[in-house]
Amino acid sequence: MGETTVTTLEGRRAAAPSPVAGEADGRSEQSLLRRVRAPRRPRLWFEILLIAVSYWTYSLIRNAVPEQKAQALRNADWIWSVERRLGIAVEQIVNHAANSVKWLIVGMNYYYATLHFVVTLGVLVWLYRSHPGRYAAARTALFVTTGVALIGYYLYPLAPPRLMNGGRFVDTVLVHQTWGSMASGDLKNMSNQYAAMPSMHIGWSVWCGITIFALATVPWARVLGLLYPAGTLVVIVATANHFWLDAVGGMACLAFGYGVARAWYGALPHTLPRLIHHRTGGSQTLPTPTGVPANQP
Repeated sequence: MGETTVTTLEGRRAAAPSPVAGEADGRSEQSLLRRVRAPRRPRLWFEILLIAVSYWTYSLIRNAVPEQKAQALRNADWIWSVERRLGIAVEQIVNHAANSVKWLIVGMNYYYATLHFVVTLGVLVWLYRSHPGRYAAARTALFVTTGVALIGYYLYPLAPPRLMNGGRFVDTVLVHQTWGSMASGDLKNMSNQYAAMPSMHIGWSVWCGITIFALATVPWARVLGLLYPAGTLVVIVATANHFWLDAVGGMACLAFGYGVARAWYGALPHTLPRLIHHRTGGSQTLPTPTGVPANQP
């Protein structure tokens, strides 16, 4: 029962697969795919190891990319000329204006050097503790964004404005002798100086801003979420570490990262359930990505 038969050329009767069995196999495969794609409760040791290994790999690959100084300078000259023709070349004005106020530019140097890491790690920890159901998808978007950026560094070497020939930009770290860039002073030999496109300061800060704005329940925190990437854009331009078009590249990478997370998890990170529920007895029930309010308690 449940099988049909067909007659072969030799007159023999052979069993043919049952349509019911085929449908059951299809449902089983779909169920398996849903289980694989569904968010799982993150494990602390694994996440710490993953972040450490990923950042080490990112730094290693980024700094191993050939610097290609001549090509990087040509690319910088081309971007600067395009911006001037379009009337959007504001980087030099912002750089000189910020540099004229010492306390402001020194603060920006330290902002550039530290918040890039501190805020991003802080948001990851907050997601892990308070939004475990959304953590994996948000982390995936961030990691894919960073991976795509590495391709950009390899394919399009770009000198920052402060290293342009005759660009008349101020290297604010050198002038004020602050620690604000891995590509200035005594640290310049530890980093690829010609990996300005795309800007991961912007990619990461916009990721932080979107996450905080979408998930925070305190109004002032949501406002800070919006201000953080805006402030980062001002800082990367004022310190002459990036053209503002590098920020456009960073946001394009982030859009791709969110696209991958959306395709894998079936929803954007902030729309997934906040918590991962459990059945009685402790077995995990994996949430579905649709039909659940974004701010589920």
